[in-house]
Amino acid sequence: MDKKLREKFNSSFTKAKYDAYMQEVEGLHPGALDFRNAETPIFVTKEFKQKMLDACEDIIDVIVDPKFKDLTQRSIPKELNVPNEDAHTQFVVFDFGVCENENGELEPQLIEMQGFPTLFGFQAMHSRLTAAYADIPANYSAYLNGYNEESYIALLKEIIVGSLDPKNVILLEILPEQQKTRIDFYCTQQLLGIEIVCLTQLKADGETLYYERNGERIQVKRIYNRIIFDDLEKQENLGPVIDLTKPYNVEWVPHPNWFYRISKFTLPFIDNPHVPETFFLNELTQPVNLEDYVLKPLFSFAGMGVVIDVKQSDIDAIKDPENWILQRKVFYAPVIKTPDEPAKAEIRLFYFWKNDWPRPVAVHNLSRLSKGKMIGTRYNKDKEWVGGGVAFFEQ
Repeated sequence: MDKKLREKFNSSFTKAKYDAYMQEVEGLHPGALDFRNAETPIFVTKEFKQKMLDACEDIIDVIVDPKFKDLTQRSIPKELNVPNEDAHTQFVVFDFGVCENENGELEPQLIEMQGFPTLFGFQAMHSRLTAAYADIPANYSAYLNGYNEESYIALLKEIIVGSLDPKNVILLEILPEQQKTRIDFYCTQQLLGIEIVCLTQLKADGETLYYERNGERIQVKRIYNRIIFDDLEKQENLGPVIDLTKPYNVEWVPHPNWFYRISKFTLPFIDNPHVPETFFLNELTQPVNLEDYVLKPLFSFAGMGVVIDVKQSDIDAIKDPENWILQRKVFYAPVIKTPDEPAKAEIRLFYFWKNDWPRPVAVHNLSRLSKGKMIGTRYNKDKEWVGGGVAFFEQ
């Protein structure tokens, strides 16, 4: 983390500047920002950035291996296996904690990854506003590999819309107007010109999918998928919806199966110093010191079901150990100086993957600050200098 930029930002910070900045962020789509936006971005040195990127390349080596699909077939719940899976996902994101090793040095440690979208639309607009608010120097950027706001949005549009008429491409979600990330849906709609469609509005006529707007039936040719099937299964009183596991004449971006393939399930197959040692619980053949590990369910989201202080009774109570992992604990460094206690940080790198590319490419990011036991809103109530943000990388 860049100490000079941190000192400069903190010394010039005022509540009035932050309030004016937040007015701009909230003004992107009034009433839609439903998560806390941190007072500060993160300033990342060239060396730390490169450690993250190098770790991602090792992980991507596993993902592009021809045996990867066979290796991860068990990750897809049989009742949620969707037909017409493509060769690879179009999006991968990697979450790195800013951690401290045994020598007291800062290093990235992979916390999680997913073959699924995140706040791609919102971050394009948000990082521009944040760069102006934080007076980011010219040799720092939120983008990676030479991308900027214009080329990033163009790539996002090429992947999601391509040569199709935008009205035949939809962003699909469950009750989108109620989701905490809905500001991203509206930003994506604004940037790409696609319609936001609730699953309850999606209809089938044989193998053709469609939605209706103003009495017009509009065919869906491509779905920008924002549905997390674990979330879908938990919905009550949703009413009748189509069965997405049936074969339809539609393209998925990304295909739902990649949510499971590139996930916590992939972690045990990776060998890298910046990826914590991970075991499938049912394949653990030697005793381990449970105090050194976190217990995680494979099929959950937003940190639900994670056991931080693991006891043998927690292990004994699990009926499906094949669906759980033990991951070595990492220690987030309280490295972001704030007016009270220092904050911990997590950086999510965005990788985009065009169909004709051999590998995904790093393009952008988001960050999250926390002063609680875990990263996330529920662990940071009534705290300041925490929440969502963006990292700016030294070029």
